[in-house]
Amino acid sequence: MKAQQILRDYLTSKWYFYLTAILFIVAANIINSFFPRLLGRFTDQLDQGQMTQPVIVEYSLLLLAVGVSFAVLGGIGQYIVVRLGRLFEFVTRRKLFGHFTTLSEQFYSKNGVGKLLSYVMNDVTAVRESIAMGVNQTTNATITILSAMTMMLLSSIPLYLIGACVLPLAAIPWIVTGIGPVVRKRSLTVQDSLGKMTEAAEEQFGGIRVTKKFAVEPIMMRRFGAAVDQIRDNQLHLVRVSSLFQASIPFLGALSLVVTVAFGGYLTIHDRITLGNFVALTLYVRMMVNPLQQIGNVINTMQRSRASLERINELLAVKPDIQEVESSGSIDLRHAAIHIRNLSFSYPDSDRYALHNINLKIEPGKTVGIAGKTGSGKTTLMKLLLRVYDAPRGTIRFGEVDIRDLSLESLRSQISYVPQDGFLFSTTIRDNIAFYHRDTAFDRVEDAARKAQIYSNITEFPEQFETKLGERGITLSGGQRQRTSLARGIIKDSPIMILDDSVSAVDSITEKKIINMIRSERRNRTTLIIAHRVSALKHADEIVVLDEGRIVERGTHHELLAHQGIYATLHAIQEEGNSDAAL
Repeated sequence: MKAQQILRDYLTSKWYFYLTAILFIVAANIINSFFPRLLGRFTDQLDQGQMTQPVIVEYSLLLLAVGVSFAVLGGIGQYIVVRLGRLFEFVTRRKLFGHFTTLSEQFYSKNGVGKLLSYVMNDVTAVRESIAMGVNQTTNATITILSAMTMMLLSSIPLYLIGACVLPLAAIPWIVTGIGPVVRKRSLTVQDSLGKMTEAAEEQFGGIRVTKKFAVEPIMMRRFGAAVDQIRDNQLHLVRVSSLFQASIPFLGALSLVVTVAFGGYLTIHDRITLGNFVALTLYVRMMVNPLQQIGNVINTMQRSRASLERINELLAVKPDIQEVESSGSIDLRHAAIHIRNLSFSYPDSDRYALHNINLKIEPGKTVGIAGKTGSGKTTLMKLLLRVYDAPRGTIRFGEVDIRDLSLESLRSQISYVPQDGFLFSTTIRDNIAFYHRDTAFDRVEDAARKAQIYSNITEFPEQFETKLGERGITLSGGQRQRTSLARGIIKDSPIMILDDSVSAVDSITEKKIINMIRSERRNRTTLIIAHRVSALKHADEIVVLDEGRIVERGTHHELLAHQGIYATLHAIQEEGNSDAAL
């Protein structure tokens, strides 16, 4: 994607609004260019002794009309441009968020939340400001300078005087081409460091409770301080160049004014030009100084925003790792068996296989338990079934359809996934449970809460189901978050449910109630249960034991106990722990 594509597309779609705004600004500046000419004529009449009260009133009204017209027309034009800039900000942020939703877990594993927030906040704002400033000030400056030059040429001011006065301004293009690219490069460095600082801040705020419990505030302050120091250094590098850039153009404007006063004053003293022409020339040159400074600001801002625009377009150019084929379709998973054949998988940028030669068939309506040590590949297998990562073609099929030939919406809408961390959003408990369908009837929300054994805890809150949770559901305990997440999965009522160690934070009694509920509610529907506790798996129709990415055992609870392998060892350890706890 070209660096300016997103901005070009937006400007193209709103060109008629921008044209209207520019016409208002152009009209305002053309009218304003009559101000020096009127004042010059007034000065000539005053110098010639022709001043009368009607003349004073006439010129006063003319100057008032110029001022009011400039303010009204210019104000309308600037309002339109600023409003369009805000609309660009809105549209681009929506586009960025929409793009974020298409990106895979691999992308998020490499890019922190703070870095992504920097795109949405800092970069979009920088581009929006450049649009508003660019159109407003560029139009103002260009029309003001052209109007001033035209009015000077139409007057009786000698051409050689006009040329001498504007000669210093010829150096501006050289300054722009020399310093502008340096400003853009250093601006890109600043934006990158801002993203890293935002990422560091987000991490520090998220882990503030851990920081306090370990009393390591000074260490965290040093880490965050290092990110802030890097921004300071990068910004100072940018300020040195941009300050020189912004100071050079007004200096050239001031130099033109010096030439005007000196050379024009000399010609006036020697009666080569009239006093009114001298006053008009001085005002015209003075009128061009501010636009020149505006041009410097615009170019400086444009160089900075171009760096932000490049970052935004580079992000939008990132292709999702999980791509749907054009012929992707949908099937009913209620009656589809899950076939896993010769599945081997390694994560991107890793040379180690997470899964080796997995062969498994899960009949529709069956409950399958998956056990194993930490890092044995249990969650990896679930991610492949949800197509968070792509398995090799032909290794996973639902019924007779390869998983890669199913649309993502069809696949994921028919699977209820309940993860271990039980992420909750900063909204009400009711909205979290009814996350899949926000308009779900309240009685169904209550029923799901009862089945997940969280109902009694919710009713203890003053606002019950309307209780607003803190960030990441911090209002609730770990076990309560897991059960609320479980209720969210239950209410979806999907053909396939995956419980990824989702009862690990609840006590044994509550776990037993939940497992019994699942056995009852999920009868004749496919359920996959990942757990470290044997008690959560022993009712399953089949239990699969993974070790270092391989299936090392499979069978029913009793068959595996008789086998005296890893599963039997886990069972013995946990039974011994339960016996010790009972004592």
